[in-house]
Amino acid sequence: MDINIKSINKFIVVGDRVLVRPQEEMGRTNSGLYLPTGVAEKEKIQSGYVIKVGPGYATASANEDEMWKQSEDQVKYIPLQAKEGDLAIFLRKEAFEIEFEKEKFLIVPNSAILLLIRNDDFSA
Repeated sequence: MDINIKSINKFIVVGDRVLVRPQEEMGRTNSGLYLPTGVAEKEKIQSGYVIKVGPGYATASANEDEMWKQSEDQVKYIPLQAKEGDLAIFLRKEAFEIEFEKEKFLIVPNSAILLLIRNDDFSA
């Protein structure tokens, strides 16, 4: 993690997208999950760590029946399941690659994420 955290904090991830730092090695994740050789070779799926998460899916205003009234409510969002620090397994073809300060990142839509691995305990 050579990248400056203050620089990353300037990024604003929009909508249902997630900013991911891709993992280089495709064979096995740190948590012990093995990716099948055929899948890794074809690069249909990839894994990486979630760096930033967008606000989620925008919802309609509650006062739609009175549209002539100005609403002071801010836009409400349905949040995404992904959290910073999660390991995301996602469809590679759906991701957009960017480079910032000589490091590659991927912008991944929430719909392309297949699985999230979180280190903290599950709380029901």
